Amino acid sequence: MNWTNKVAVITGASTGIGKATRQLLESKGCIVYNLDLPGADAGANFVPCDVRDRQAIKTALDTVFQRENRLDFVFANAGIHLFASMEETSDEEFDNVTATNIVGAFYTVKYALPYLKAQQKGSIVLMGSDQSFVGKAQSSVYGLTKGAIGQLTKSTAIDYAPHNIRVNCICPGTIDTPLLHKAVQRFSSLNAANETEVLQSLNSIQPLGRIGQPEEIAQVVAFLLSDESSFMTGSLVAADGGYVCQ
Repeated sequence: MNWTNKVAVITGASTGIGKATRQLLESKGCIVYNLDLPGADAGANFVPCDVRDRQAIKTALDTVFQRENRLDFVFANAGIHLFASMEETSDEEFDNVTATNIVGAFYTVKYALPYLKAQQKGSIVLMGSDQSFVGKAQSSVYGLTKGAIGQLTKSTAIDYAPHNIRVNCICPGTIDTPLLHKAVQRFSSLNAANETEVLQSLNSIQPLGRIGQPEEIAQVVAFLLSDESSFMTGSLVAADGGYVCQ
């Protein structure tokens, strides 16, 4: 596929999977806009955006289109994790996780759709999780949001197939990102555990014997965005080292 001069928007592309995907698409010649809070590596085309604020999302997407006069790809990647049971989750934490993971994804897609419809072509990837398929302990709110993203993917794919807009969901497993290390730190603190040993245990429970790297997930996201996956829509694609097939 020729990515040259195609325009992509990625939310949360300053770190982790978002950053790896931004760098991969840029290496292919794609113009990539990072909609994110200010970060250490925000990229050349950075548009400040807090995805918890729906008006900020609309303004950011309008800015991208005004600059480029086109929009081809959207990766609604921004998200946060919370390691906590339901009783341990404060009201503020619940609101923050759902606002980031569900509201942010919903409005990113909603406000991008008019531009894609006008072109009668587009490809969208939403950030799911292995928890779009299975449950995990101490993850009630995070798992709730990723289950919701799976259903949002399917419904949106059906609604916008007549406009030649494809919508798929990448569902990573345990990936070596700042999000993971923050979760490991919280788990270790709450359970008086050694962080190195916790990470080793995460490696051992994957069928492939290791956790994944952001660059590996970026390759799958690029495939789902590209014309090479032209007959795929509404799919939840596991990229998890075999974790959910057990």
